[in-house]
Amino acid sequence: MAAFEYVVLDAKGREQKGVTEGETPRHVRQLLRNKGLMPLSITEAAAKDKKSSDGKKPAFSFQRGISATDLALFTRQLATLLSASLPLEESLAAVAQQTENPRIKSMVFSIRAKVLEGHTLASGLSEFPKAFPELYIATVSAGEETGYLEDILERLADYTENRQLMRQKVSMALLYPAILTIMAIVVVLGLMTYVVPQVVSVFDNINQELPGLTTGMIATSDFLRNNGFYLIILLAAAISAFKTWLKNANNRFRYHQFILKLTLIGKLSRSMNTARFARTLSILSSSGVPILEALRIAAEVVSNLPMRKAVLMASDKVREGSNVSDSLEQSGLFPPMTIRLISSGESSGKMEDMLERAAVQQERELESMISLILGIFEPVLILVMGVVVLIIVLAILLPIFELNQLVS
Repeated sequence: MAAFEYVVLDAKGREQKGVTEGETPRHVRQLLRNKGLMPLSITEAAAKDKKSSDGKKPAFSFQRGISATDLALFTRQLATLLSASLPLEESLAAVAQQTENPRIKSMVFSIRAKVLEGHTLASGLSEFPKAFPELYIATVSAGEETGYLEDILERLADYTENRQLMRQKVSMALLYPAILTIMAIVVVLGLMTYVVPQVVSVFDNINQELPGLTTGMIATSDFLRNNGFYLIILLAAAISAFKTWLKNANNRFRYHQFILKLTLIGKLSRSMNTARFARTLSILSSSGVPILEALRIAAEVVSNLPMRKAVLMASDKVREGSNVSDSLEQSGLFPPMTIRLISSGESSGKMEDMLERAAVQQERELESMISLILGIFEPVLILVMGVVVLIIVLAILLPIFELNQLVS
């Protein structure tokens, strides 16, 4: 059995797309005709994947990967079905039939086809490297080798769900200040480019020197109105140039080094990457992946390049006989608490438990820092916004006060 993607016409002449299993394209066509559908095209999913790797663009492509939510759901469903003693191929078929996403359905059917051909689940997953990261595939492979695939998938499901939960917490925490910042900028620009010119135009025919604050506000307003378009272009060009500059590996490395030197942002980056590294290494170690391979894979989830380099250098030192904790400590980039917990795990033989504790501790510290930063940022932003609006109001009212004095 293989997975086939199809395009058909229903009884009302409407075009439909979907995924199904069959022995051959001819077999699939017959199955579709039996359902009262007229096949327009039948394509084997595996063939599409091969074309995609050759540079040809398929209609359904998994090269973009799948979302963290879909990955967590797929893992949890598969782990639950396997825990219920269902065979792997039946579990994959049930997961494929359960999902409504045609991309995921085609992918799971393709994986099931590989399993039916006698390949391992890890081999099937490796056909979709954008959807399943190396950490995921290596952990599944270790689970198949040790015979504890159900337990490994449960841990992977916990891992993917926890990681998605952390992303959601950070996103939700940043949502309100982002909206507040955008609204503050829009309000100030609206006042400067529309309200201020309308109000101060009444003073054009008055032969009186305006206050310095009003003059400066008018000059700023005129500048924004006359050059706003060019400022937007300049800002877009600066952002584009910065992104181009970051494409160079050496430049990106120096930029990440600079981030680590910043007081709050550097601490946030260090905590986030340490938590990600510790949790990844924990699940790999508990799954029976060799420590050198686990360190290499865990380094890939560290987004900060200096910290990633420190992990890879630690892997080289471990290969030479050093401890993981001592090797990481020499870089000076990882928090002392994490180093101490890893050292304790190496001494007690409970490495995965200590790594899990280190990850939880860093995640809690990350949440606390984000809450602290937002707790400071929001009132400061409101205060700055109030000061700006006050300056604009004073710039408008001062000439009016002076006119009242002249009239009286």
